[in-house]
Amino acid sequence: MIWRYGYHGAWSARFVANDLSQAAALFGVAVVSHGLANARGPETQILNRHERLSVGAVKERNMVTKSYNVLFICTGNSARSIIAEVVLNRLGKGHFTAFSAGSHPRGEIHPLTRAVLTRQGYDVSGLRSKSWTEFTKPEAPRMDFIFTVCNHVAGEMCPAWPGQPITAHWGFPDPVAVIGTPEQRLKAFADVEFQITNRIRLFINLPMDKITRMSLHASLTELGRPRT
Repeated sequence: MIWRYGYHGAWSARFVANDLSQAAALFGVAVVSHGLANARGPETQILNRHERLSVGAVKERNMVTKSYNVLFICTGNSARSIIAEVVLNRLGKGHFTAFSAGSHPRGEIHPLTRAVLTRQGYDVSGLRSKSWTEFTKPEAPRMDFIFTVCNHVAGEMCPAWPGQPITAHWGFPDPVAVIGTPEQRLKAFADVEFQITNRIRLFINLPMDKITRMSLHASLTELGRPRT
């Protein structure tokens, strides 16, 4: 077990440990806690809140050599899908271009989404809440991957996407639904942003140009399986 102490508490520690164990299974690397020596070099580590998850040992080996378009979908397109779009556009810059949309968009980005992303140094100036129908038009970017990030939209009838994008469901808790103090609500958004960032770090290090479409789909589905 790898524990993250402090801000997020024991639950996040279990979540991240499971995500790292999954990384080891997918990439065949050792998972070690921050500060421990490993004879194999800079393997996957759990770092502090601002350093995030690192997969240095596999990054050069597995980083994709072409560019992919990725669409993240949730119901309101105000929190989870927006966070995923912003994070992937930074972490996958040069290899991935991320977009987001909602089946029933709220029409505005949730203020706490902006707050959490801004605190992590992301540019939120150009973000907007939009409908997934924008990406069904002939002039829309052709998607290579489409991820649903909330359980509600995963059960809806999706549009017919142009091309043959690989799809998978990555469910994350809805921070908008959290009721509590301002601090508790902000923490819910921060927790989800942390989880999404870890998932995306695993995603961008998959050897996409070296494995079959079927194997890639299986890996993406495995990444989205609920943790225990």
